[in-house]
Amino acid sequence: MTTKSAAAAAQSTLYGYPRQGPDRELKKAVEGYWKGRVTADALRATAADLRRTTWRQLAAAGIDEVPTGDFSYYDHVLDTTVMVGAIPERHRAAFAADPLDGYFAMARGTQDVAPLEMTKWFDTNYHYLVPELGPDTVFTADSSRQVDALGEALVGGLGARPVLVGPVTYLLLAKPAPGVAADFDPLTLLDRLLPVYAEVLADLRAAGAEWAQLDEPALVQDRTPAELNAAARAYRELGALTDRPKLLVASYFDRLGEALPVLAKAPVEGLALDFTERAAANLDALAAVGGLPGKRLVAGVVNGRNVWVNDLTASLTTLGTLLGLADHVDVAASCSLLHVPLDATAERDTDQQILRWLAFARQKTAEIVTLAKGLSQGTGAIAAELAANRADLASRARSPITHDPAVRSRAAAVTAADTRRSQPYGDRAAAQHAALRLPLLPSTTIGSFPQTADLRTARADLRAGRIDDAGYEERIRAEIQEVVSFQEKTGLDVLVHGEPERNDMVQYFAEQLTGYLATQHGWVQSYGTRYVRPPVLAGDISRPEPMTVRWTTYAQSLTAKPVKGMLTGPVTMLAWSFVRDDQPLADTARQVALALRDEVDDLEAAGTSVIQVDEPALRETLPLRSADHGDYLAWATEAFRLTTAGVRPETQIHTHMCYAEFGDIVHAIDDLDADVISLEAARSRMQVARELAAHGYPREAGPGVYDIHSPRVPSAHEAAELLRTGLRAIPAERLWVNPDCGLKTRGWPETRTSLENLVAAARTVRAELATP
Repeated sequence: MTTKSAAAAAQSTLYGYPRQGPDRELKKAVEGYWKGRVTADALRATAADLRRTTWRQLAAAGIDEVPTGDFSYYDHVLDTTVMVGAIPERHRAAFAADPLDGYFAMARGTQDVAPLEMTKWFDTNYHYLVPELGPDTVFTADSSRQVDALGEALVGGLGARPVLVGPVTYLLLAKPAPGVAADFDPLTLLDRLLPVYAEVLADLRAAGAEWAQLDEPALVQDRTPAELNAAARAYRELGALTDRPKLLVASYFDRLGEALPVLAKAPVEGLALDFTERAAANLDALAAVGGLPGKRLVAGVVNGRNVWVNDLTASLTTLGTLLGLADHVDVAASCSLLHVPLDATAERDTDQQILRWLAFARQKTAEIVTLAKGLSQGTGAIAAELAANRADLASRARSPITHDPAVRSRAAAVTAADTRRSQPYGDRAAAQHAALRLPLLPSTTIGSFPQTADLRTARADLRAGRIDDAGYEERIRAEIQEVVSFQEKTGLDVLVHGEPERNDMVQYFAEQLTGYLATQHGWVQSYGTRYVRPPVLAGDISRPEPMTVRWTTYAQSLTAKPVKGMLTGPVTMLAWSFVRDDQPLADTARQVALALRDEVDDLEAAGTSVIQVDEPALRETLPLRSADHGDYLAWATEAFRLTTAGVRPETQIHTHMCYAEFGDIVHAIDDLDADVISLEAARSRMQVARELAAHGYPREAGPGVYDIHSPRVPSAHEAAELLRTGLRAIPAERLWVNPDCGLKTRGWPETRTSLENLVAAARTVRAELATP
């Protein structure tokens, strides 16, 4: 092997690309299908057109090898469940009758059948559908979607590589199916699953695949010797197959650590590794194991998770080092570009200077192509691109947006006393119970109510100038009146104003804070057809004026019941934004916390007695390696306490978390020192309540009894059963009754009935508790 041959072989490639289309065509087609306005054939045609358009654009941009199989109607892990035939028993009849409807039933549920559990894809804000497996699971291969997608690309004359979730990661992401013992280990099914992957790989080879990519991001997490041995066995067996494409095993999101030598020794033809800042240790580790002689290395040097322009010179230095460690070095993003918006040039309202700092999927594609060209032909071939890149990086570094002396001075002055409540929880709880006078098992919602078409139209009309500010605010007041009136009639105990004025729980605040940039077209998939526009955290953060006080105070004027003030917490403001990469996250979190602290203080001064600071991203942002947990949790919990610690003892602080695994951060939840926490629990049948009890969590908690990510309406009986389950873990005097999450994505008819059933369930169980 020589450096020259490795460089000459450099190609550009990707692991995945945004699925939605420039105008979210996929979202509209899927939701139209659910509502009966779009036929199955029309949906498939839209999807096929989006795939072909994407591949053509990538090829035209200079990408040598496009990914296939990364496209999904809903979720790529759910697609894998279909590919290996692991359809849950409760969904088999629907899937057999109509695979498309059965697929969506697994994703969303029906009125009669619950969906698969949903949780976060590693430490991203993307949600996947959790496979349900047991000792009786029988796997069967269905490679049709993968084969069809590959065929579409090859017909277009494109270099293409199918991308699959790897078998080890698939099993490590799975959970025991309902009714299966909780200690069942899905990884014990590996020997049963590998022949199915072998069959899929043979089908792909027959369809024309030269390479196939197997994604194993779970191997960047801490893994036991047994799990590492399973990975070694899996790729020893798959590598030994003769009827298969060449295998490229990919990992991303962090350093591989002890799994790197396992994969380096495996009889596969290539590895794809992350070499961005968070996984920089992969470079030395790869050298320590002797590199990859005779193998292909796909180097992820362009960050696939942020929106900042790449430092091309630094990336070329990394690539140059890698040339001596593999037979062939190709260039890619660190992970699928699914996690970034489509095209920065669509942001025509963004200052042109700032636009130079941004790279969305199309811009990252161009960076990958440039780096591959520079690696193959030398820096002289990309001299103009390197000069422009240096100028863009310098522009950002010297901009006053990124450095506000007043903000930095305030953050530096924070002391430990600023992060502690004035009284311990027991004393606060007594003061709050006396002030609020709530019943046993108090009921509430998480915050948002349905964002109706009328509300979205009103916002569009305001932006277009068809109504003025006064007309828009009249519409918001009317919606708040309706939401408060409904809650009072239904019998909820702690009310919310419904958040009709908010387009998104992060963007709404970002638009009112200095240092943030909002996008117009920066849509990123969160789950299924749910897309968000993460704001860009570009500079130092401060709050010029109150953000929520007016509408919260208005809602409180309509009722004698307490109305919660609703804020998004500092960690979630970071996690659900594209955060700046030029200073430590802890510093940025402290700035955001201080801005939110001002809002908390103003809410309390205006008479708000219950304030909820949502932190659904606390768990998702947890580093993937346990060695990194301590530092992260220290600054993350400090940021929450800095936000909330200044209130009086009788002001009740709530927080909320959803759709993540909470068991391994219960101690951190405790460290938040919130008075009440609400958590997702309906799909997991109150698992989090048991985890809180096992920890000895001393505060009040509301594990959800209504799964709001499914259109099905839970009955009062079902909600009551979940409450009774919760009571086996949490005492009645500390148990709240609430949905899993906000109701923004639900319609009013299902919301009304579900909340009425929730309140009825609370009354039923209260009566049972009152009966000797």
